[in-house]
Amino acid sequence: MTLTIETPALLFSATTLILLAYTNRFLTIAQLIRELKKTYKKEENKSILLEIKNLNLRLTLIRYMQLMGVLCLFLSVFAMMLLFLGEHVVAIYLFGGSILSLLISLGISFWEISISVNALKLHLGDLIEE
Repeated sequence: MTLTIETPALLFSATTLILLAYTNRFLTIAQLIRELKKTYKKEENKSILLEIKNLNLRLTLIRYMQLMGVLCLFLSVFAMMLLFLGEHVVAIYLFGGSILSLLISLGISFWEISISVNALKLHLGDLIEE
């Protein structure tokens, strides 16, 4: 298998956009947690506490999504550097690692989205008759 320097470069735009989306999700959830914490201090409602715990789990997953996305980008750049230096075999393995990191990041993203959807279904359960 031959790998050119352009191939790892293809991951740049995709990974950058994914990391931006992850960061937006992180910031939105962090803001929600701050607001819910203020509300909980006033009301001490158990459902608010459960919602905060759910959002905290989602924040943890987003952190791992970001970690794997950054690792994907790092390995891709490192593979490009090795290709530039003529180390093709090692670069192929690093590029494979970057693709694996991206795949793991997307899998965790799917997990986080599933948790979000289930939480919304519970939240809206009293409004929607099934």
